[in-house]
Amino acid sequence: MTGFVSFVGSGPGDPELLTLKAVDRLKRAEAVLFDDLSSGPILTHAAAGADLVGVGKRAGRASPKQSHVSQLLVDYAATGARVVRLKSGDGGMFGRLEEEMVALKAAGIPYEIIPGIPSACAAAAAAGIPLTRRLTARRVQFVTGHDVNGMLPDDANLTALADPKATTVVFMGKRTFPALAAQLIAHGLPADTPALLAEAVSTPDQVLRRTTIQQLADDLASEIGTAAALILYGPLADDDDA
Repeated sequence: MTGFVSFVGSGPGDPELLTLKAVDRLKRAEAVLFDDLSSGPILTHAAAGADLVGVGKRAGRASPKQSHVSQLLVDYAATGARVVRLKSGDGGMFGRLEEEMVALKAAGIPYEIIPGIPSACAAAAAAGIPLTRRLTARRVQFVTGHDVNGMLPDDANLTALADPKATTVVFMGKRTFPALAAQLIAHGLPADTPALLAEAVSTPDQVLRRTTIQQLADDLASEIGTAAALILYGPLADDDDA
């Protein structure tokens, strides 16, 4: 008896930003394994009686190991259950999706992937800015702010990251941004390049702070807080004309 797993992107946190397909899968699931940022009001769409299992991983907090999460998915599906793996934002973007897919493939368990609204797009919308503009912001790049060891990746393409005509979105980067900013400035990106810190995007706790890469680096060197955040920098991050 083999079940089925739906990898569902829950978007940035606002339940109204769920897709119709995401809501359908939640209503029909017998088990929902959810990230921290996918909890709260989003889970009200889950079926009554469904097993709700928190498996979120947050920096600086005790978190389940990825191997344990993957095994839980296999174990639930092996009972014949319909399972939703609820991931914040879009599960294919820094969401550890591949490890869980590999585990299901090895166990012969079928699955589907349902995309969600990426938190980067939601942050730009909340700030009232586009991510691109002809001539001045011709490219968008999404990067992780830390490696598996929690430090700034040592193989980052700094030439690309210091491109003044790119909009760059840093995921999970509050702790390492001071070091990144120093390297960006050393590679020619002006210290007054606009930056946007977007915390708890699309939720009642949302905070948007418009600043510069140097000022943000100085601020985060002394206090990073606990809220999940994205950092956007580039020509549109503080654009009042957008």
